[in-house]
Amino acid sequence: MFFHGNSSRVRSITIALTVLAFSSFTFAQHGGGGGHIGGSAAGGEGLSAGNHASGVDNKDDLRDFHEIMAVQASNEQKAAYAAMLKSTGAAAAKLQALAEQLAKGNNAPEVTTSEKGFQDAIEIARTLNKRFLEGFSEAQKNGLKEITKRLGKVDAELAQQAKTLDQEVGEKTTGAPAANSAQNLERALTSFERAQADLGEEMSIAANIGPDTAFNLPTVKNSVNLGGHSIVVTTAAVISKAVLDGGENTFAVRLTSDMSDLQQSITDVLRAQLDKAEPCGERIAVQTADFTPQTATGLVAVQLHYERWTCATVFGRQNTNEIVEGNGTIEVKLTPTVGEDGTLLLRAEIAGVDAEGLVGELLRTGVVGEALRDKISESVLSALHQGGDFQAALPAETRSYATLRKAQFQGTGSGKVLARFDGDIRVSNENLSILTNALQERSNQAAGEMARPELMAR
Repeated sequence: MFFHGNSSRVRSITIALTVLAFSSFTFAQHGGGGGHIGGSAAGGEGLSAGNHASGVDNKDDLRDFHEIMAVQASNEQKAAYAAMLKSTGAAAAKLQALAEQLAKGNNAPEVTTSEKGFQDAIEIARTLNKRFLEGFSEAQKNGLKEITKRLGKVDAELAQQAKTLDQEVGEKTTGAPAANSAQNLERALTSFERAQADLGEEMSIAANIGPDTAFNLPTVKNSVNLGGHSIVVTTAAVISKAVLDGGENTFAVRLTSDMSDLQQSITDVLRAQLDKAEPCGERIAVQTADFTPQTATGLVAVQLHYERWTCATVFGRQNTNEIVEGNGTIEVKLTPTVGEDGTLLLRAEIAGVDAEGLVGELLRTGVVGEALRDKISESVLSALHQGGDFQAALPAETRSYATLRKAQFQGTGSGKVLARFDGDIRVSNENLSILTNALQERSNQAAGEMARPELMAR
């Protein structure tokens, strides 16, 4: 970077003091008891990686569910995240002021001073970002691997763009070249901010979280009947208190539903929905089916045998003729969406077909493929509605105030399917205490269940 004289020493001391202040957050992540697992989802204190105070064994049926919950931020991480975002916002403000000067082609000493101020701010922001990532538990490092990798790439790009601008200002090449570099840097900084926001979302840190309050509600197990097959869907909710917004108190809601039972039974479920044997018509036999998680979506692949028969009566005698027969595989991509009224929907599209001849054509573009697509979508959506109902998983006192905003599928390290639902609860000051008391009561109940493993097994 471009420094002269003792200014670099002063600058280094300033940055060091800022980072030292931040370290009080991150050091707490490595304190007694080991790395935190569970964070705010476990009542804000976290579950020690070396001491399962909850009594839940690693071989518990909900292990994959707990792995997802393990990436959620602890109270210390929420505070550190807020400090990190604040430093990034400060760097963005410094860059905006510098860009305005450069756009005027100003070569005055103020440009150099402003640029140094920005470089200080961006270095602090990048350092706090690094320290925040270093404070992750092992579970968070594994569960957030993809998004932290993306954040690392945009951080490297941000550093390169900052270096380029620093060199141009140091060489007095202001004007159009430096202004263009500032624009490139602004785009890199925007990507950096977006990646940090995505990371916060994955860790259940609402961008507008104010008071550091979170309620971890008891898990809810629902039995769903699909075509005569009983499917169990387990759902847990984490509700975080946010700031006063437009005269209403806002709570961020995140529900996570374990769909692995449906995943394991998908072949039997779809056989009940799709198999048919019409003497004079279609004959469909599902051979195997798989339900796998994709990025925010789910993919159902069905291998089946298909036949089409016609019947005709000739001289009083019925004759049957097979007009098409063959095996094929159809893949249906399922994307959860939320309607304007907050209703959970499922958009289905044929993602691929592996079949030859007329069977392939019927699956790709004919009514056969469309009918299969719709039946598959209806089965999965029914499981979501009955098993992971957004309202039913919340305390009765909150339901009239709760709205579903976003839904998606996600996977675990073992490939199991989870459904994630994000929404909010908005309540006036008059009803705040009633709602908060209800949430606290349910949160205490959840803590009691975690301390009694026999309840978790029910």
